[in-house]
Amino acid sequence: MSWLSDDALSRLRSAASAPDLSGTRYRLLGEIGRGGMSTVFLAEDPSLGRRVALKVLDVPDETGDLAARLGREARILARLEHPGIAPVHEVGRLPDGRVYYAMKFVSGPRLDAYAASSATLAERLRLFQRILEAVAFAHDRGVLHRDLKPENIMVGPFGEVLVMDWGLAKQLEAPADPLADLPASRGHTGHGAVLGTPGYMAPEQARGEVASLDVRTDVFALGAVLLHLLGGRTPAPLLAICRKAMADAPAERYPSALALHADVDRYLDGRRVEAYPEGPGRKAARLYARHRIAFWLIVTYLVVRGSLLFFGGR
Repeated sequence: MSWLSDDALSRLRSAASAPDLSGTRYRLLGEIGRGGMSTVFLAEDPSLGRRVALKVLDVPDETGDLAARLGREARILARLEHPGIAPVHEVGRLPDGRVYYAMKFVSGPRLDAYAASSATLAERLRLFQRILEAVAFAHDRGVLHRDLKPENIMVGPFGEVLVMDWGLAKQLEAPADPLADLPASRGHTGHGAVLGTPGYMAPEQARGEVASLDVRTDVFALGAVLLHLLGGRTPAPLLAICRKAMADAPAERYPSALALHADVDRYLDGRRVEAYPEGPGRKAARLYARHRIAFWLIVTYLVVRGSLLFFGGR
């Protein structure tokens, strides 16, 4: 009797779960990744000559709730037309009855891989601001992400950022949605489903207080994303920004993703960061860093003028 290697077993599992795309417009190219209830495949749309990502439900769904959730995710994405959010092209059903949706295929590393690169601090902060802009757009459309983390953010080859995986998204100020808070293998409390990722969930989210979640819940996760993106030694003003975004009490956090964006902008421009109280020494250092060239031009002018006056008077 011969035993199969782990690689061979992995290939067999992938082949067994490969979707039958007959009857669709797509040709299967391979598997991209797996999640809690679905798998994402790379496919080609021959009619348009482009590659797409297919998100396919791959767990038993006797009640149809999970299929409805996947369809709901696709509809939410269809409303969020923003350069930082991958667009949905189509929703459909495979011959075996499984629901899928096709979306833009994004090539490039995830944010956690990008964080390990040699990008400068300023480049990382500018990239983080593009994440904030995408999330702020979703908030403006009344949608919370609820699972923001480096693994759910892609960085394209030209520095573009796409916020992915809106499967746990919640609509704010909308009629009650029975699918919005279905438990998803991450635990359950007496208040509601605990949906999200430990380390990136705000305290109220971890407690399952579904009714109290608002944009500041995503702000907490964004603070954790920034902390991860910075890595290692972090300048004190940026650490203060992270701490404010990740405050235990929602009222103590930034009130919006755009407010967080503004404080990061202040840091990049050499202005005072609102989250970081500074004394005279820190203020002087910040002003010097911001106006270093002007400072040395003035010093040089004063030295030259003083020398001319001194030697001219002799």
